[in-house]
Amino acid sequence: MQPEDLVRDHTIYSCVMGSRAFGLATEASDTDRRGVFLAPTALFWRFEKPPTHVEGPGEERFSWELERFCELALRGNPNILECLHSPLVERVDDTGRELLCLRDAFLSRRAYGTFTRYALGQRRKLDADVRTTGAPRWKHAMHLLRLLISCRDLLRSGELRIDVGDEREPLLAVKRGEVPWSEVEARMARLGAEAEAALCHTPLPPEPDHARVADFLFRARRASALASPPLL
Repeated sequence: MQPEDLVRDHTIYSCVMGSRAFGLATEASDTDRRGVFLAPTALFWRFEKPPTHVEGPGEERFSWELERFCELALRGNPNILECLHSPLVERVDDTGRELLCLRDAFLSRRAYGTFTRYALGQRRKLDADVRTTGAPRWKHAMHLLRLLISCRDLLRSGELRIDVGDEREPLLAVKRGEVPWSEVEARMARLGAEAEAALCHTPLPPEPDHARVADFLFRARRASALASPPLL
């Protein structure tokens, strides 16, 4: 079985991500698609295991095998958690719906560390751009602000919302380079401080619910094994 076949025939959930999901799309925006596939259980009985992720088929599409997706979500990976909360769902089956019902099981205070580490990495890249060219990549600056807003609000409310809502125009102004870098820096610092303060009172649990996720994965694998004949 080719990797593209896994995406085509065994996807349980797929959505649109990027600017379109964040409410930041313009006429020039790409359509980034992300998905989760459940590799048939029988494929794991071979020496050569199915891939943990697949690029394609087509441009701007990336999919994870369910177990890998759950592992990353339990670690609080920002890209994975946001994928589960996209408002633009394109495909979902019964297993995918159960995965979506588990969204809260993946959320924990770990998100503060993973979101802020990712943000710091992006900030270092922006600072390098400023040193070498005199200006940051404004699109990246916009998305870093968006990530910090998302992190702060997640910690405050216990819910992850990825559409920027009323922040759309201020963020797009950053993307267009209309906001001085010093002002963007100040906002990044303020959002970071607000996220740190929110951590002290967050309703999020200390750890994700590993047991619920493990039970879901076991049942999905078992159902796949019982439903499909052995793959020769």
